[in-house]
Amino acid sequence: MTEGNFVDYVKVHVSSGNGGKGSAHLHREKYVAKGGPDGGDGGRGGHVIVKGNKNLWTLVHYKFKKHFKAGHGEHGSKNRSTGADGADTYLEVPLGTVIRDTETNAVLFEITEDQEEKIVLEGGMGGRGNWHFKSPTNQTPRYAQPGIPGQDAQITLELKVLADVGLVGFPNAGKSTLLSVMTSAKPKIANYEFTTLKPNLGIVEHRDFQSFVMADIPGIIEGAAEGKGLGHYFLRHIERNATLLFLIPTDSKDISQEYAILLDELRRYNPELLDKQRIVAISKCDMLDEELIEEMRQEMKPDFKDVDYLFISSVSQLGIQQLKDKLWALLNE
Repeated sequence: MTEGNFVDYVKVHVSSGNGGKGSAHLHREKYVAKGGPDGGDGGRGGHVIVKGNKNLWTLVHYKFKKHFKAGHGEHGSKNRSTGADGADTYLEVPLGTVIRDTETNAVLFEITEDQEEKIVLEGGMGGRGNWHFKSPTNQTPRYAQPGIPGQDAQITLELKVLADVGLVGFPNAGKSTLLSVMTSAKPKIANYEFTTLKPNLGIVEHRDFQSFVMADIPGIIEGAAEGKGLGHYFLRHIERNATLLFLIPTDSKDISQEYAILLDELRRYNPELLDKQRIVAISKCDMLDEELIEEMRQEMKPDFKDVDYLFISSVSQLGIQQLKDKLWALLNE
């Protein structure tokens, strides 16, 4: 999937259908001059329904079509015939999509299962026909209820990527390169910051035909929790990952400080992110020899005693299989 086709945030306008009018018909036949009221009820207006679809990975199909309208209910007719209900309109979304009210930003609901359906807007009820209103004292009511109008709303569809492992790191830390080595994904790779603007997903093949999903998420910068850089546009994707893989390049000025900044950004955005399992990988280690790696390992011990860390190189494949084994073990604890 090309980067331009990965759409994870859209606003759409939805309208439910009007209810049909009840009928005020009076029964007439050749030999029945005054048959009494027999007006039927109006049909209900169509609902606007959001439906989960496991085969979708993006909201790109809402990129250019922003207005969705359900059908109106048919009017009631003679012989107590009820009008047909209006056609429902379905908005199909990927699993992990959050639906919000655009005005208040309140979360309405979330779609997490395939074929799961939730009504965003209910259609208007159909009006009752005049036969409901007959009584001993009012035997020929010549009125019926109008249908209830439908509703309009502006909603926001917000996709949070569902992946087993999320890559977390500063821009240009080597996340896209690692994803391309560990999976068959082909993310854009270049030697400048924010090469990755949208999350990329790849399937990591492990031993014995086992696999898990890894997500490459745009780089974090200091202040991201306040919206700097790509801010909340990528931090929300981390909420759906079971395990976080922190990637810090070996040429970083201070590995411990960089890790502390990344943790602090996650904590400020959502403290619950720190409860997730995590592992630290020091990337770009093809530039180091064994002696230097061992020296760095000893220096890092005091600051990384609570988390597993290992040295890897996407170029020379150093530590890649060991990283896969560690991630698989974490995911299956």
